[in-house]
Amino acid sequence: MKKVKRVVICAVIIIICYLLETTLFQKLALASIIPNLLIVVTSSFGFMRGKKEGLIIGFACGLLKDILGGELLGFYAMIYMVIGYCNGFFRRVFYDEDIKLPIALIAASEFIYSLLIYVFMFMLQSDFHFLHYLGHIIIPELVYTLVVTLALYQVILHINRRLEEEEKRSASKFV
Repeated sequence: MKKVKRVVICAVIIIICYLLETTLFQKLALASIIPNLLIVVTSSFGFMRGKKEGLIIGFACGLLKDILGGELLGFYAMIYMVIGYCNGFFRRVFYDEDIKLPIALIAASEFIYSLLIYVFMFMLQSDFHFLHYLGHIIIPELVYTLVVTLALYQVILHINRRLEEEEKRSASKFV
């Protein structure tokens, strides 16, 4: 039963972040740049919960983005899955109190995501204006995402702590 609760809460977080990204932050766009909330969610669950959950959350985030706004089905799902899985390698060195590692991992994830988008969406179509893309899209989106991460990460961390506490309490009842 607790697993179902975690799945439902994760699904709600993903949907809320997608809706915020596509509605509210479209209005709060700075120079047509919006933060990538789904990268924050994928990365956070990856290093908080491990490779498997990072992969699953990444797949869900990417598939949602593919279905509701992508051109190719599975393109974003694959990118988000890889990012979630790679963040899962840092679960052993993750501590709740330390914000430096999550910020660094989310920044790296956002940068890699943007580079992959550039390579597959622009460079392969003979658009070789990388420095323009870097200065006008990658870096501003990275900064905006990190600013939003400071608040969103705290919410995700709080929700994860509460779910883990409930799971530990219910597990101790059976022992």
